[in-house]
Amino acid sequence: MAPDGSIFITVKGAGVGTIFPGVAGAIGRDVYAFKPREEVDRHLVRYALLHSVNEIKRRAVGDIPGISKNDILDHVIGLPSLKQQRKIAEAIDAHFTRLDAAVSALERVRANLKRYRASVLKAACEGRLVPTEAELARREGRDYEPADVLLERILEERRARWEAEELARLRAQGREPTDDRWKRRYKEPEPPDTTGLPELPEGWVWATMDQLLSEPLRNGRSVRSRSGGFPVLRLTALSNGRVNLLERKEGDWSRSEAEPFLVASGDFLIARGNGSLSLVGRGAVVDQVIDEVAFPDTIIRARLTKEVSVGYLAGVWDSQLVRSQIELRARTTAGIYKINQDDLRSVVIPLPPKREQDRIAASVESRFSVVATTEVEISRQIGRTTRLRQCILKRAFEGRLVPQDPSDEPASVLLERIRAERGSRASAGQGARGRGATVPVPR
Repeated sequence: MAPDGSIFITVKGAGVGTIFPGVAGAIGRDVYAFKPREEVDRHLVRYALLHSVNEIKRRAVGDIPGISKNDILDHVIGLPSLKQQRKIAEAIDAHFTRLDAAVSALERVRANLKRYRASVLKAACEGRLVPTEAELARREGRDYEPADVLLERILEERRARWEAEELARLRAQGREPTDDRWKRRYKEPEPPDTTGLPELPEGWVWATMDQLLSEPLRNGRSVRSRSGGFPVLRLTALSNGRVNLLERKEGDWSRSEAEPFLVASGDFLIARGNGSLSLVGRGAVVDQVIDEVAFPDTIIRARLTKEVSVGYLAGVWDSQLVRSQIELRARTTAGIYKINQDDLRSVVIPLPPKREQDRIAASVESRFSVVATTEVEISRQIGRTTRLRQCILKRAFEGRLVPQDPSDEPASVLLERIRAERGSRASAGQGARGRGATVPVPR
């Protein structure tokens, strides 16, 4: 049991050296509790440890980093007079309170940006982000191609492409068709199930992912690392809707083995599995490919027909409309969420006319560019508050945060009195073994 007024320090694991105010209660073996003597200000002691904890952490040893009780008991902190301790602690409290308020305000802005992103994507899916093509056509007195006609043309072109490829394959095998029965083998994409879906704007239509593909979805291949091998992307290459082609490793395969899995500009790559449900099925666009790189088995490649804007798909793919479908279909095995090609092919997407797709994609990219810039600035400012805290602590323990009071009892006199009191208790058989008064006393 730790007494009230303790200071806690984590002594093992990734958080080793974490200092935080304690509470009365039971603690585990990976946390030590210290209660400073009544003669010193416990808030000042905690701040002193926060200021110098890196010196303690450097003593951590083991595969799972750990520090011992002696590492803490032997640690020395600067101790001002008792009045000065309280003044310094109060000054630090005041500065840290203002910094906490600043961080809270920045976090609220960050949360608002997240909600703003969601509202932009929702508006994009509902035809409210930019003027619809139907509205512009009426305003400008012109015709336009509605999405149902566009989708019909996409499906006709898809069938024609399959027939041409199938006929070439048959002829290469010396099997010249004598009738059209071979065309019956073509499998038409399943139409979307629109049950429960909202009404779309004029000129829009519901479509499945499968209907919008120029070629079948493709899973990547699992490849071990090998120095000098052909490059393959890591799953972490998919970030914020874009593929970072530099996030790669060298794989244990040749260029010819990797060829079927090469990525190209305009590809849409989808995370096939992830430990987080919110990340499985996330997609990212491949922009300009400078050198050849393949994709791994943790990624599924989608190639869209030229009549569908990959920028538009990338935008709506992150919307709640699509995410809810993906998360509903995802399955978990051994803590890893996965999604397969059948799941992705059946995802239903609102499809506007082509020109409207392009306008929506441009608007989403423009707005999200501002959001990204703002998020970077928020992170920079939050990082600055961390550095300011260290600067405040540094000034405090250099004696430069509050003015000195010559009338205060020197800390040396305070320490001598503490030592004398401890010596008296020890002589009387009532004291506990200690190591000095410049550190908190463990309980």
